[in-house]
Amino acid sequence: MREGPGVAHHLVDSDETALTALRAAGLRVTAPRRAVLVWLAKHPHSTVDAISAGVREVLGTVSTQAVYDVLRICTATGLLRQIEPAGHPARFECRVGDNHHHVVCRRCQRTEDVDCAVAAQPCLEPPDDRRFVVDEAEVVFWGLCQDCVPAGQLADVYPPQGEIRQ
Repeated sequence: MREGPGVAHHLVDSDETALTALRAAGLRVTAPRRAVLVWLAKHPHSTVDAISAGVREVLGTVSTQAVYDVLRICTATGLLRQIEPAGHPARFECRVGDNHHHVVCRRCQRTEDVDCAVAAQPCLEPPDDRRFVVDEAEVVFWGLCQDCVPAGQLADVYPPQGEIRQ
């Protein structure tokens, strides 16, 4: 994982923390940058289209290109993380600086964080004979979320607590 002065190890959760995070990263504070960070704090794993629409609700007119520019600079400085699940549009989140993974629903594209069970950074390491210096490991789990699983199938996979499947 990236480390350094531009990497925030906490979530941006308000306009005030967005302001602080932008300044700490050495970035000029602008309304679009603040709006993007606040939007993503409330709507993690959003696509550019969703972020653009959300920022427009707050600021009025903001071009999609301006949103792309904010996402690019905030990702480059470590304020945001971009994830790209195979076959899906890029998504962005404020949770950076830790080693977590994602689970993606194949049907509705819902994406959620999954903490690394080992908690080392990175938790997956290639064999030494590969001669790579690994700075990040990315795991994406795929399946159907509870809203997309056919009725009754979720109970087959996850029985009520205390009940043991035979």
